[in-house]
Amino acid sequence: MSAEPIIEVDRLTRTYGSFTAVDQVTFQVSPGEIFGYLGANGAGKSTTIRMLCGILAPSSGRATVAGVDVATQPQKVKLAIGYMSQKFSLYIDLTVEENLRFFAGVYQLNRKRRKQRIEAALVLSDLVKERGKLTGSLPGGIRQRLALASALLHEPQILFLDEPTAGVDPVARRSFWKVIRQLARAGHTIFVTTHHLDEAEYCDRVGFMVDGRLVALDTPAELKRAHVPGVIHEVSGTLSARALATALTEDEHVLGVRTFGASAHVRVTGPLSNPDTFTTLLTEHGFSQVTVGPAEATLEDVFLELANPARATEAVADQEAGSC
Repeated sequence: MSAEPIIEVDRLTRTYGSFTAVDQVTFQVSPGEIFGYLGANGAGKSTTIRMLCGILAPSSGRATVAGVDVATQPQKVKLAIGYMSQKFSLYIDLTVEENLRFFAGVYQLNRKRRKQRIEAALVLSDLVKERGKLTGSLPGGIRQRLALASALLHEPQILFLDEPTAGVDPVARRSFWKVIRQLARAGHTIFVTTHHLDEAEYCDRVGFMVDGRLVALDTPAELKRAHVPGVIHEVSGTLSARALATALTEDEHVLGVRTFGASAHVRVTGPLSNPDTFTTLLTEHGFSQVTVGPAEATLEDVFLELANPARATEAVADQEAGSC
């Protein structure tokens, strides 16, 4: 990646009256980078992306996209980017190819380039066989690939993808991210917001937003190392994660307990890092019919720590209550 950033954000802020949606956010994105922007609903992700796309004016601070100031030249910014919003915005009563032709016209592509770019977009998004189908008849995952293809028609330097896989099944999400990685390898810069934390593992770097503030920014591996220290044991078998949390949280070497599917993840330090010592502790508390194995930290663990560190263990009770 080039040392010269393609996106520069300096203390970017957006307020609505007394409410601050984005609070003095600062970061840079390099050309060809897949930059993930994560956070809970209302954290400020979409507001940030709308400011960077020239859709929403900042209240203060500064940002440039492809060298263009988003506050003073928003229309010029739009020429350098492709934007895919959370809500599907194409025409469901047109075919796949008709939608692409329409948006090629919006981007003012000449006839020759229009044909080339439509064919290229169909191939990249694996939509050649669907070109004649009505958009309204397509599954959600294929519609999202069409929306991505439309955003690529004018060969933008930067793609802004705002929750691109919301409501899409896991298989379709994997297919979509395969296309994103191909685009990054071809030199496109990808700025993506998502609430699927497993998807963020594909990103080169990830920024976490909490209540309008950027609270962490690094590679997925470094975020996990910095914010989820210790060793994680996976405990499976016939057990209640809530009972396990209640039994273990008094131990100073237990850093957190939370459900993970049908199992529980217990994060520990010191002597409990040893599986045998940890298993002995479980037996002492009456959890003898369980299996202990190693587990890796995830970005979901990072999110729980950043969003509210004090509730890392309490989340077990919430998750169990929600599953009833």
